[in-house]
Amino acid sequence: MSLKLLPGATVGIDLGTTYSTLAQIDKDGNPVAQNNADGKTITPSVVLLGDDGKVIVGPSFERIAVEDSTHVIEAIKREMGNKSYFVVYQGKKLTPEFISALILKKLKQDAEAQIGPIANAVITVPYYFNDIRRKATQDAGRIAGLNVIDIINEPTAATLAYAWMKGELGRTDLAQKERTVIVYDLGGGTFDVTVVRYTPTHFKVLATDGDVMLGGIDWTRRIVDHVSTQFKAKFNVDPREDAETLQSLSQDCELVKRELSKKAQTQIAVYCKGNSLTVALTRGDFERMTADLLQRTRDTTELVLQQSGVGSNGLDDLILVGGSTYMPIVEKMLTEVAGRPPSRDVQPEEAVAQGAAIHAAILEAKATGGESRMAKMVINRLRSVQTSDVNSHSLGVKITDPNNRSRKINHIMIPKNTSIPFNVKQKFVTTTANQQRIHVTVLEGDAMDPDACEQIGDFYITGLPANLPAGSPVEVTYSYDSNGRINCTGMELTSRQVASTEIVRAGLQNNDVDLFESLARDYHVE
Repeated sequence: MSLKLLPGATVGIDLGTTYSTLAQIDKDGNPVAQNNADGKTITPSVVLLGDDGKVIVGPSFERIAVEDSTHVIEAIKREMGNKSYFVVYQGKKLTPEFISALILKKLKQDAEAQIGPIANAVITVPYYFNDIRRKATQDAGRIAGLNVIDIINEPTAATLAYAWMKGELGRTDLAQKERTVIVYDLGGGTFDVTVVRYTPTHFKVLATDGDVMLGGIDWTRRIVDHVSTQFKAKFNVDPREDAETLQSLSQDCELVKRELSKKAQTQIAVYCKGNSLTVALTRGDFERMTADLLQRTRDTTELVLQQSGVGSNGLDDLILVGGSTYMPIVEKMLTEVAGRPPSRDVQPEEAVAQGAAIHAAILEAKATGGESRMAKMVINRLRSVQTSDVNSHSLGVKITDPNNRSRKINHIMIPKNTSIPFNVKQKFVTTTANQQRIHVTVLEGDAMDPDACEQIGDFYITGLPANLPAGSPVEVTYSYDSNGRINCTGMELTSRQVASTEIVRAGLQNNDVDLFESLARDYHVE
């Protein structure tokens, strides 16, 4: 199916846990992160639902301090696809998709002041986002009024930016020598590590792993816990139990964390219920109290190197992505693992958005047949680029254990780190005579126990021929597409009739998205 572009600019967006960025390829082929209304390229992914009905994205600490803390929403990315999470505001239940859409709307309107109307977007996701979270991200873009033309994995985007900054991307005049890099992406709320092998015109992911619940905010929380414990020991009052104090303390601890990336020591003042305490903190103290968090990223890095078959000696470079990689201990650890220091060729906070913009421009160049606002030289370079990824989660289906008919197991059909797009066929049989549909539960995960996996949805194969006897075979084809979304088709093999399929996924349905899209237009975002 051909890509449909709407009239307007095409951009790339890094929708981050703590900060978000929008970028576009300019006419000369440079991926440029666009400034927000404050003149900065990164916008805090913080949403303030004000008492006056205004929605403020990335509010100042001062504004947050005077608002009801329950109306300040942070790290919403961690809740993407969580159907149990919502915030009640003005009598309406706002989902993570809608709240994320408010962030996207802010990025869009700020950038439009510089580059004109924006219609199309590529949005990035952590490699480890599953199908439900990816769909939720697409829904958020649609609610924000964007035509989401693709979802791209953050490490892949970062590698595109890296190759562009090196002057290699799309260069058919250069020798097609393979380079192998590892992308260590430690953002505010998520962590990925990915091994990529590339030439100037082809990018292939070899292996990936990560954790959607590990990021810089977890390092910050360790400082909060450390300071709060000392405060409680002295005054028998826990600052974490007061919502307003906790919010202020968390912000202060975030600043302290950043200071310790530049200074050997600092201090933090805590005020709660008429008591005050100043706590000194050294970089060594901070590194010791967060050593287990860093070790988790190290274990994942070493595992991915092993799974890729590359090993540290086979790496040409290490790419750092995400603001949390400024912590000196990160660079020290990676140097130990890889035997060489990481590269600083890309801006950790902007690289993902820049790569998304490059990918968006590649799609635009290919879809427009060369007719584009970009220079012809840029178009030719972009059209020569091909990318291929792997799936970050094994895909399986719940079946009856052939060795124990009383229990269900996860039958893995597409193992983790399989090159995508990929499809596999599986045969099922009807269980009753004249059965009208077949119900299949699809799982993501490597565990044999279905309850230990993520149930991403139900596939219903409908439209089966009438009067089928029990045991009639049905062939189901499962596929991962290039952006990690899952699809299914089926065929009844007796009559060779292709059966229709309906994919019922968790999260928002189309009518919900339509309603939220309408609601988003009514909200004024500052």
